[in-house]
Amino acid sequence: MNSPTLRYRNIIPSLRGEGGFAFIARGRELAAKGYKVINLSIGQPDVPTPDNVIDSAVHWLKEKKFTAYTETAGIPDLRQAIADYLNERYGADVKWEEVVVTPGTKGAIFLALATYLEPGDEIIVPEPSYPAYPEGAKILNAKPVYVPLKFMGKDRGFELDIEKIEEVITPKTKMIVINNPHNPSGALFTPRELDKIYEIAREHKIMILADEIYDNFVYEGEFKSMISYPDWRDYLIYTNGFSKTFSMTGWRLGYVVVRKEVASILSKLAVSMWGCPVSFAQKAAVTALKDPETWEWVKALSKRYAEMRDLLYNEISKVEGVEAWKSKGAYYLFPRITKLLNELNINVEEFVDYIIDHHHLIILPGTAFPDKAGKDYVRFSFATNKESIVEGAKRFREAVNELLSKK
Repeated sequence: MNSPTLRYRNIIPSLRGEGGFAFIARGRELAAKGYKVINLSIGQPDVPTPDNVIDSAVHWLKEKKFTAYTETAGIPDLRQAIADYLNERYGADVKWEEVVVTPGTKGAIFLALATYLEPGDEIIVPEPSYPAYPEGAKILNAKPVYVPLKFMGKDRGFELDIEKIEEVITPKTKMIVINNPHNPSGALFTPRELDKIYEIAREHKIMILADEIYDNFVYEGEFKSMISYPDWRDYLIYTNGFSKTFSMTGWRLGYVVVRKEVASILSKLAVSMWGCPVSFAQKAAVTALKDPETWEWVKALSKRYAEMRDLLYNEISKVEGVEAWKSKGAYYLFPRITKLLNELNINVEEFVDYIIDHHHLIILPGTAFPDKAGKDYVRFSFATNKESIVEGAKRFREAVNELLSKK
């Protein structure tokens, strides 16, 4: 017990990590035992990376000319391509020197947190939340302050609680997280909501950490990017990446956009953490952004996901005790199951465990998205095919009926 290997920081045992990856492992264990598993849990596009992007990476590997270290902040042509994308799409005025390429958007998020947060600082996290924001803050001895989203019913879905966000601001508040479109709820925050958040940031002189990783999967409503505000350099840390849009989850490429002076500081920190992003993956990412063929692929994928959303929503809405709403962005449904849990007298983790163990359907409990606001919800991913959604919904319905018959 006196071994120095056990003298890790006190904060480490309290970290929750990201629950979704544990559920991937459970699915694989069941599959290895011969069960036919339906996985509607993880945020993983069900299609491979586009051929032209793969061909680009293979080209640079075969040429043996791009397998060494690159600049820590990323190769200039990728940083320029990212700036061009944001400027053309959102009317921003990003310079390539203000872009820092990272190993995944998680890398971008942690780099931003590590650059700005001091021990004792507070970061406001609307919840349910993607775990990387609060977990990263805790690693840095900062404090996540959770503000639940408001569920406005199956017709309106989720909204930011603007009044509560402003209410919890203290002198220690350093940052507000805005993930839009939102994981796990599928909410699309309105321009009016975002304008109010920006006004709060200006008034209180605090930063906004914007994560817009799902910006290419919007099915209804108007999407406003936070990089479109003319004074973004004063208040914004912008993150995005390639995993979702181009089905490049395993390529691990994201990016953070900040004013030039801060970008150079981020690079100093990044060089001590990972040195540089993967060289040939960066070249492939340039192709992803600049080749019109890729964007036709993305449009087709988004259209198919909208169809899968409708199919899953229609199926899940029929299940007793499930209050579903049709998400507007990302690729998740986040139905409320309060009545069902109360009737069964179980919690959401027990409910999900039963479905996984007895029906081999992998979904996520809302509590995988800290802190407490997800306790009455489950998350489904519809980034998959029609057959999986139909079978998954069937298994979900059968599991619920089975549980109700046993009570």
